[in-house]
Amino acid sequence: MSDTENSPNAVNDEVIIGIDLGTTNSLVGVVDSGFPIILADANGDRLTPSVVSYADPENPRVGKEALRAAQTAAAVTIASAKRYLGRPFSDLNDEEKSAPPFRVVALSDGGIGFKILNDTVVTPVDVSSEILRHLKEIAEAALELKVNRAVITVPAYFNNSQREATKSAAVKAGLSVERIINEPTAAALAYGLDKLDDEQTVAVYDLGGGTFDLSVLQMRGGLFEVISTAGDTQLGGDDFDTALALFVAEQHDLKDLSSEETTQLMAEARKAKESLSSADNYSLRLPFFRDGKSYESEITREQFESVADVFIDRSGSICRRAFAEAELKGVGSVDHLILVGGSTRVPRVQEQLEAWFGHEPNLSQHPDEAVALGAAIQAGMLCGRVRSIVLVDVTPLSLGIETFGGLMNVIIARNSTIPAKAGEMFTNAVANQPSMAIRVLQGEREMAKDNWLLGEIEVPFSPGAKGSARVGVQFAIDRDGILEVLARDTVTGEDHVLEIRNSAIDVDDAEVEKMVSESVDYAFDDMNARVWTEAKLKSEELLPAVEMAMAQVGGQLDDSDKADIESAAANVRSLLDSGDSNAAALKAANQSLDEATQTLAALLVEAAFEDV
Repeated sequence: MSDTENSPNAVNDEVIIGIDLGTTNSLVGVVDSGFPIILADANGDRLTPSVVSYADPENPRVGKEALRAAQTAAAVTIASAKRYLGRPFSDLNDEEKSAPPFRVVALSDGGIGFKILNDTVVTPVDVSSEILRHLKEIAEAALELKVNRAVITVPAYFNNSQREATKSAAVKAGLSVERIINEPTAAALAYGLDKLDDEQTVAVYDLGGGTFDLSVLQMRGGLFEVISTAGDTQLGGDDFDTALALFVAEQHDLKDLSSEETTQLMAEARKAKESLSSADNYSLRLPFFRDGKSYESEITREQFESVADVFIDRSGSICRRAFAEAELKGVGSVDHLILVGGSTRVPRVQEQLEAWFGHEPNLSQHPDEAVALGAAIQAGMLCGRVRSIVLVDVTPLSLGIETFGGLMNVIIARNSTIPAKAGEMFTNAVANQPSMAIRVLQGEREMAKDNWLLGEIEVPFSPGAKGSARVGVQFAIDRDGILEVLARDTVTGEDHVLEIRNSAIDVDDAEVEKMVSESVDYAFDDMNARVWTEAKLKSEELLPAVEMAMAQVGGQLDDSDKADIESAAANVRSLLDSGDSNAAALKAANQSLDEATQTLAALLVEAAFEDV
């Protein structure tokens, strides 16, 4: 090897690092000699707090230095930026806008910004890029070479916009993102690296500082296949801290907290949470907190659990959904329930999981490091340092387009293995239609209006008779979960491409959980609405066709056939006009009209042949 290659400034394109960009803490790892390791900074610390201080905007501080700066410069110290990545300002609730000690503002494009000194605004991407740049520097110092390729983990329920924002932050930090991998999947890789010959089904419960995911995976012969996944990108240990801080503030009637007071109280609440994972009591102290006055609270584990239970219970319903979907796919019982994420250290979490699902939680993985180790393993797979593993991931929500009548036509179903590619052919539903709007939807409901619009493509074509145009629509999801939609006019061969980037969905992330739950709760109503709409479209197609046929050859029918047709058509019209959306009745009426017009249809065909 040459001296240049040994130099700390040498770039080794073969090395790919794995990064866990966490809400509370971040880590970086790499595969060395076939084993994944977490890299430490110059102080020997493997955990980097996901905090950036802009007290000196030209020289932002990251990690523990930023935490120290927060004591005196809370208003310009940004924490938990991951919770804001890829979201529009309108998506935030009041607490997310006002609770942090830093100022959260709306950008001119509808995005989110953080206001710092001299009215300067930084974005969640800016903050995340500083953290990623710091992790890159840690890796380069530890490996003594330059690195520019990375695998980065994200919550399984991050949407396209959030994934793209993560990639943008990495690019800004000087990193080429080789793969985006879901956090529970990464944790399963870390768990299964030494179990490649085993065959088992595992559920990974990942409760971090700001996000929660549960994924069910099957492991067999080195194949890791994600069967189902569910989660909430706005649920985590930060919520425990905030709830406990509010509890303490109410105890002492502390109102209108300043930025520094909020920072101090949140830091103490976090210490209390961590201490109560092993102790029964904690003395929370706020020395010289306000006007020289100090405050003290004796917090019991029971009190902490009382404020945390609402968030733990939210995770339970998400787990049940993922388990149910796995069972629908023929997966047997889960062999191991693996816990990762710092917040799984809370004893109440472990107790509830065992009570709910009858599984003693598997605590074999380091809660803070498992995801980063998995990212390092995936990075090692990509650069050939780890072999014998095949990773198969899934997409968490269905993707499709709106069709005539306002229906959701699914192209790629929820929990489909990715990368995935699927397509269908569509035609014009109305005569002389000059174009077709391909409205790209994400969600689980039967009607388009109940799902989320991700984007739209307008495909022009030559006006013609109904059904004369042919437009092929193809959806392709890459390994990072990024969607590309291609619409092709098969007559001209012209392609129209839409890449779903920065598609900020104007909905709170809790709505992701709500949508899937509602798809079950309203399954009967949704299906009735779909059947009604399809039957209505059929009726609106049948009635004019029958009238036209009667005008052409109706005179050849006997009175009995005419009466049957008129009665059946009148029944269809009556149901259409009734407004009671009785799908089964309208479908049956259409069938009756079809049957009543058999002779009429035969006469119409005969007349057509006579005209030839």
